[in-house]
Amino acid sequence: MTQVLENPITLRRVGKIDIAVLEKEQALSLVVAAIRSKRSYMICFANAHTANMAQQNEGFSSALQRALVLNDGVGVDLASRWLYRKPFPANLNGTDFTPELLDRLPGSTRLFLLGSSTGVAERAARAINQEHRHIEVVGTQHGFFVEADESGLLSRIAASRADLVLVAMGHPRQEMWVAQNIDRLNVTVMCVGALLDFYAGTVKRAPLWLRKLRMEWIYRLLREPRRLAGRYLIGNATFLPNVLASDRRERETKPFPM
Repeated sequence: MTQVLENPITLRRVGKIDIAVLEKEQALSLVVAAIRSKRSYMICFANAHTANMAQQNEGFSSALQRALVLNDGVGVDLASRWLYRKPFPANLNGTDFTPELLDRLPGSTRLFLLGSSTGVAERAARAINQEHRHIEVVGTQHGFFVEADESGLLSRIAASRADLVLVAMGHPRQEMWVAQNIDRLNVTVMCVGALLDFYAGTVKRAPLWLRKLRMEWIYRLLREPRRLAGRYLIGNATFLPNVLASDRRERETKPFPM
């Protein structure tokens, strides 16, 4: 176990989720060390929508207790300000964090992509091979597999000798699936939401200036109002009272295992 994995980190409870308090460099170093240790670790990202779903779904909140959870977006940052009188040190949204992580990984790191609709993971693999030439994508699988296919999928991931698996099936499904299978996967797994769609170009990101203002959610809402209105409009209104009613609890713990 490398030293960076042994140092305790601070967790802040937001709703039912314990979120790590880390600078970006700390978080990147921690995840790189987890991957290089070649052990089973689960890494997730939590935004306001995540907190809302964890409030409603006990299985989802339990799954997140097995993971190192990083803060994603302005909502949980505001929650931290309200509950702890201080923000998180950095915004660690998965769509920006993961490409930076891939850049930090050593040459010939083996990557397995799991998620999204048919063909997206393959297109994402080609984009990753172009943008991160030192990374080797050793397998892909769409996210619409059935339970009968799980055993074969787990065997394929094991046979690929992947150092890192990116799972992009949306939550709560991705986190609950990973938590159920992390011990069998025996590798570091990151839950990355729509990342494969962004890499593949099937979903466009907001302009950089809007992302810098931390308002990417507005862009996504305008592009997919029917699908995302409940998440961003009704969800944000629900998030506020849930946060205000949650316990203020900050504690130190070792990040792995949770």
